[in-house]
Amino acid sequence: MKKLLVANRGEIAIRVMKTAQKMGIKTVAVYSTADRNAPHVKFADEAVWIGEAPSSQSYLLGSKIIEVAKSLNVDAIHPGYGFLSENADFAEEAEKNNIIFIGPKSKAIKIMGSKLAAKDAVKQYNIPMVPGFDEAITDVEKAKGVAKKIGFPILIKASAGGGGKGMRVVESEADFESQMDRAISEAIAAFGDGSVFIEKYVGSPRHIEIQIMADSHGNVLYLFERECSIQRRHQKVIEEAPSSVLTPELRKKMGEAAVLVAKSCDYLGAGTVEFLLDENNNFYFLEMNTRLQVEHPVTEWITGTDLVELQIRVARGEALAIKQEDLKIKGHAMELRVYAEDPLNDFLPSVGHLDVYQLPVGEGIRVDNGFEQGMDIPIYYDPMLAKLITYGETREEAIQIMIKAIEDYHVEGVQTTLPFGKFVFEHEAFRSGKFDTHFVKNYYNADVLKKQMAQEAEIAALVALKQYFEDQKIVRLPIQ
Repeated sequence: MKKLLVANRGEIAIRVMKTAQKMGIKTVAVYSTADRNAPHVKFADEAVWIGEAPSSQSYLLGSKIIEVAKSLNVDAIHPGYGFLSENADFAEEAEKNNIIFIGPKSKAIKIMGSKLAAKDAVKQYNIPMVPGFDEAITDVEKAKGVAKKIGFPILIKASAGGGGKGMRVVESEADFESQMDRAISEAIAAFGDGSVFIEKYVGSPRHIEIQIMADSHGNVLYLFERECSIQRRHQKVIEEAPSSVLTPELRKKMGEAAVLVAKSCDYLGAGTVEFLLDENNNFYFLEMNTRLQVEHPVTEWITGTDLVELQIRVARGEALAIKQEDLKIKGHAMELRVYAEDPLNDFLPSVGHLDVYQLPVGEGIRVDNGFEQGMDIPIYYDPMLAKLITYGETREEAIQIMIKAIEDYHVEGVQTTLPFGKFVFEHEAFRSGKFDTHFVKNYYNADVLKKQMAQEAEIAALVALKQYFEDQKIVRLPIQ
């Protein structure tokens, strides 16, 4: 593998390119008109314009990207996450053109891309699943009958996708029809498929995912878990590894279950198996993400691995050089997704110009970043600017380094999730480890954050005033 095209943008494109360059592999960036001056374009060895700003006219044009790859004699394509990363047709088309797709085979992407097909595939392995009805439904009356049989509260979920779209919690029969209609219309809008399925709603769940890596020689490893319970709109904002609630026995059980999920679809490469963990520490299979995850850096830090390097080696046909018994958890890592969103206004995207953009540096701090000062935030893509990751020997140390790193991360021109992150990392429920996916609903509201930010601004002003008076005293000292 001499040349690699990254079919993505922003921080993940740079992240993949850094490892490729470390391995002596040339890199090719693709970019839209909106990204012509983006850091990932400058970072690559070669860069090619592929279309206008909307992703449907650029980053989602699989055939066009493959044509670019062929014209530049590219050996492999890394899709990052999002865009084409879980597109089975794209993976297939790359293979047909003798280009290595750095990810699983299209069959695994298809199976795990449908929540119902995924559940069907793992059934034979006796992996626990949330009680529910494992058939796609669009008929409201039939669905209501199923819901009554399972017992409220229930969860309606789109069969064809994730990210919280087409997902509705229904507390009672009276709300069922309206919520079902909403879920179906959302699913059609997001995925072009209105089929949903119904399962029992787990009251106080934690979202735990297991990182796996599989080669073409029959080896499948699990690289422990990530805790992803701090979410807004069913989407993750803060992740950590390891989880503060898993015992070594439970970790092993979940890890081995994740390996079986990978085997159920003949998996290849990096993947993540997602589980719900209830208040009694029972775990249930949710789905498998057939790609590198946004939050992969926390796993890299606690295991001392480079997951992108492992992806590339596996894609080249190499056997994994590490064994399960070689993997040990060392220390603790935290990640905050730094989105250009306004946490004081329901996390709505905050587009604008990065007047000031200065990253924190120091021991135990890593920033996977895709922007620089002076850039505009495009409205066409996911609003994530960067990922702020910290590492400590203990969970407490990782949290403290994170709080200091947030304070040293200076952004002006747009609102970001940095103040929200600070609120979470300082909150007693998070620090104690006693939280679940309802953290935002239970503890967070914009007024609390506004009050906290006002207090911090007042303290900063007083400190500055005190310093001013100290400086004045020095200025007034008589010259000896």
